Formats: sequence, C-alpha cells, structure tokens
Amino acid sequence: MDNKMYGYIRVSTKEQRTDRQCIALRQYGIPENNLFTDWQSGKDFNRPQYKKLLRKLKPSDCIVITSLDRLGRNYIGIQEQWYIVTHKKKANIIVLDMPLLNTCKTQNNLTGKFLADIVLQILCYVAETERHNIRKRQAEGIAAAKAKGIKLGRPKRTLPENFCEVVTQIQEGKLSYRKAASRLQVNSSWLYKKVKKIILLENYV
Repeated sequence: MDNKMYGYIRVSTKEQRTDRQCIALRQYGIPENNLFTDWQSGKDFNRPQYKKLLRKLKPSDCIVITSLDRLGRNYIGIQEQWYIVTHKKKANIIVLDMPLLNTCKTQNNLTGKFLADIVLQILCYVAETERHNIRKRQAEGIAAAKAKGIKLGRPKRTLPENFCEVVTQIQEGKLSYRKAASRLQVNSSWLYKKVKKIILLENYV
C-alpha cells in the first residue's frame, strides 16, 4: 500500500481565510481530498477534522503543516500529539517553514525523528520560558503601577441622568430596550444587563 500524505490546516475562526495554507500544501503535492481543515482555537486538540485525520493515519503516512502553530498553540499538547503521530502511529510530520522539523529525512527515519524531537523540545522550552517571563513582567508592571497609585482596569461608566426614568418605562412595558438604549445613547446589550441586575436586586430585597 502506498504511503499517503495529508495536509492539516487550522485557523481560529470562520472569518479567517485558509487560502495561504491551502496553496502552500497543494504546491507541496497534497491532493485536495487529503486536506483536513479546522476552524477552531489551537488551545487544545479537541477538533473534529484533526481527530478524523488521526484515525486515517497509517504507519509511514505523513502529516504536512505550513507552520507549527497551525498544529496548536499549547506546546505541551504539541509535544504529546507529536509523540502520538511519530511514535504510536509511526507516521511522519513535516513543518514547511521549519525544515528541521521533518521526520522523513535520512535513512530509516531514525536521524530525522531524533533531530526533529530535539528541535521540538528546544522550541517548547523557549516558548514556555518566554510565556513565564511575560507573566513575570506583567506582574511586575502591575505592582509598579499600583505602587505609584495608578488605577488599573476600565473606569466605571457613569449612568445617564434620566437612567432611572427610562428603566421604569422599560419595566412598565412602555419602552423597548432598543428605543431606551437609543434615548440613553448607550449600547442595548449593556442596558439589558443593567436592568436585569436591577430586577434581581429588587427581587432579592
């Protein structure tokens, strides 16, 4: 049986385009019917098309992705999936924008897998270290701002002068939320949340 090559494409939302990834994978030689696309966050691997691809994967098949972050954003998860694909499934992975992440190279795949595993571990270490440093810098920045008396977060929105009058009209059914929001010059969803909170407080009292 011939070994098969599959392309995996991921974007976070339906609004994002997949054209660039599709073109790159097709140019690499992946057939159209061997492309799997998820419109989903890369925070975990609970994605329908990715799961379907794993089920189809046979030994010596290959998954091709344009870049590592298309596989996922969670580097611990990426390492786990990399192990599943290359060791449990005994398949290969090629990352187009990073030639060292190619488990197909060299005799019997041994050197390719070994080198790719090392490179992946280094990348994961660097990513986790940078993430830790970012959190540390953020915490230090917040502490420094508080020490200077700088208030953080969004300033509280002051209520319009005729807010109570308009809310009463809403509760009496004399005014719709859309018209009330227009009169108060506020967002209708914000107004709806405010009124619901007022009703809850009144019922509690």
